[in-house]
Amino acid sequence: MRRMISFRDFDWVLLLFVLIICSLGVLEIYSTTAGTKFAGAHIRQIYWIMGGLFLMFMVSMINYQLLLENAHWFYIAAVMGLLCVALFGKKYLGARRWIQLPGGQHFQPSEWVKLVLIIALAKYFSDENDRDAQFGDVIKAGLIVLVPMALVLRQPDMGTALTYIPVAIIGLFLGGIQIRHALIIVLVAGVLAPAMWVKGLKPYQKERLTNFLHPDADPKNRGYQLEQSKIAVGSGGIWGKGVRKGSQTQGSFIPEPHTDFIFAAWAEEHGFVGAMGLLLLYFMVLMRLIHNAQTAPDRAGGFVVMGVVAVLLFHVLVNAGMVVGFMPVTGIPLPLMSYGGSSLLFMFLSLGIVMNIRMRRFVN
Repeated sequence: MRRMISFRDFDWVLLLFVLIICSLGVLEIYSTTAGTKFAGAHIRQIYWIMGGLFLMFMVSMINYQLLLENAHWFYIAAVMGLLCVALFGKKYLGARRWIQLPGGQHFQPSEWVKLVLIIALAKYFSDENDRDAQFGDVIKAGLIVLVPMALVLRQPDMGTALTYIPVAIIGLFLGGIQIRHALIIVLVAGVLAPAMWVKGLKPYQKERLTNFLHPDADPKNRGYQLEQSKIAVGSGGIWGKGVRKGSQTQGSFIPEPHTDFIFAAWAEEHGFVGAMGLLLLYFMVLMRLIHNAQTAPDRAGGFVVMGVVAVLLFHVLVNAGMVVGFMPVTGIPLPLMSYGGSSLLFMFLSLGIVMNIRMRRFVN
């Protein structure tokens, strides 16, 4: 039976979990930046959250089928944006990743490319109806991801480039990739990996990918961030030291703890219980997203929601694993918590499309 689109069908439970995580992020950003040159960052984060909520509600009212129909234009715009970064982008700490906007703000197109790739792959595989992906489909989908990925790697921004991989994997998996084709991809990747390691990565990138295996070999230089992060997580104990009472965080031993290492700062101040509680919140968000994928009105809608799941899960696993020494230090932020407008707005835009799909699940 046909039903009108209504905000009653909005996933308010999902939004509640998201806002709780955002609120905890604002608290931790305040705790880690008070009295530093980054003081006031928590206020700016609140503005980004408010802007993200506005965008989320706006996007939820635009039929996602319209977004899918214009996927090719979004893809072209995304590639052009990355080319503009290469030509006119602002260079910071040796990387050219941002376009400077009026008012001193910066825009990072590579963050938004993740959403474009999710939409592009959902459109591509949904156009193939219900048949399993053929080898030609695997090649085409790979090229869709590899073009922007190569541009991001040249910035260089290995962390963001790596986040495109789960989008490709979930797209191929849901698209019905055959086992023999998956084995061919693994074989080709294994053959090309040594050449990419030697020719494709800069020395500092190689160090980032290997230092987590032996950070104590150079604890005052290459392994400094990871060693301090692990000390902070361990010193939090069961219940934590309390807001603004973390010795590693407040003593500035963790570099910029309000961004990539915010989970380490949170664990120091709120302990094992706080860290597990935060991870539980992310788990609940993921479960709500998967439920929305299962109830999507069509194949394309399910693809889009699962693409968001793949990116969010990858971010959380890599960031949490990074701060405890299980993953390389790649500069991947913790979604909804780490300070930064581009990452936060990407998540809210993604959630807006998820809500859009959910609200249309009863519309014929």
